[in-house]
Amino acid sequence: MDFTPDAGTITMFSTTWCGYCKRLKKMLDASGIGYTEINIEDVPGTAELVESLNGGNQTVPTVLYPDGTAATNPSLKDVKEKLGV
Repeated sequence: MDFTPDAGTITMFSTTWCGYCKRLKKMLDASGIGYTEINIEDVPGTAELVESLNGGNQTVPTVLYPDGTAATNPSLKDVKEKLGV
């Protein structure tokens, strides 16, 4: 599967119990930045994808940008800078 987001948005890999994920979602919502959230515990293969991006760790939130790059637990400032907003 291709999880690359559309321009101006991100894909966020998360879990339901992740406090950092909840915080980032609130900040994205308040800033009007679009995102697709994917729960790595529900979508087959995504936990392994997150592991491959994080040195073998299932660290969330892991964010995928439109250019194909990824970031682990980025700040809102980091997301805005990467998206150019």
